[in-house]
Amino acid sequence: MDIIESTGGRAAAPVGRFLTGRKVLVTGAASGIGRACARAFAEAGAHVYVVDLAGDAAKAVAEEIGGTAHVVDLSDPEAVDTLPDDADVVVNNAGLQYVAPIHDFPVERFALIQRVMVEAPFRIVRRTLPHMYERGWGRIVNISSVHGLRASAFKSAYVTAKHALEGFSKVAALEGAPHGVTSNCVNPGYVRTPLVEDQIAGQAAAHGIPADEVVERIMLDRTAIKRLIEPAEVAQAALFLCGPHAGFITGASIPLDGGWTAR
Repeated sequence: MDIIESTGGRAAAPVGRFLTGRKVLVTGAASGIGRACARAFAEAGAHVYVVDLAGDAAKAVAEEIGGTAHVVDLSDPEAVDTLPDDADVVVNNAGLQYVAPIHDFPVERFALIQRVMVEAPFRIVRRTLPHMYERGWGRIVNISSVHGLRASAFKSAYVTAKHALEGFSKVAALEGAPHGVTSNCVNPGYVRTPLVEDQIAGQAAAHGIPADEVVERIMLDRTAIKRLIEPAEVAQAALFLCGPHAGFITGASIPLDGGWTAR
């Protein structure tokens, strides 16, 4: 039997379906953390806007979970501004990586990463906040990174973008609080995703070590728990922040880093 949460006399959804009737927008939702988030939020009862540049994969995820696919290039501001503005929950997840020392870092690649990982979240939240404010409830979950709290060499654009996202999330928390809107960051370490797997060759070249040593010597060097985190674990943390017991959590950054930031 489902447990029903008390809502002061109003009809309530079963706790397991606590997002029934809500709309959730997830960027980068065709794979990795984003796909895990799309599945988790759909299981919680939400209708999910599956946003990704990979059209076929986004449509497949949307079909699987009963959501709606939006094939959008988040580096294109005009395209970002076509996304739905009626989301009750925004999960800013999309990202990309490039590994190179600063003096060799392509300027255009640095700018692209900021557009996708900083400007796009700003534009999406800017569009959806009026809807959240009108309803007196909203949740913003920014999938940041341990690199939003710490730095690593050869990742100047990614670290810059994640630190910027942290600051933006805190401002949104302060502005949203009077309107029933929370804003938080989830900060995973290295997650078992294509984004991480694609870094291995670049890390090997940058550090001058064999590719098969990158995970142990570079990615897990600073963690106490010696494994990659799974996308579903990150998705469950994001879902918790939108649940019935997290309404007082805002402006926070929640490390899922295996003890990296404990040092």
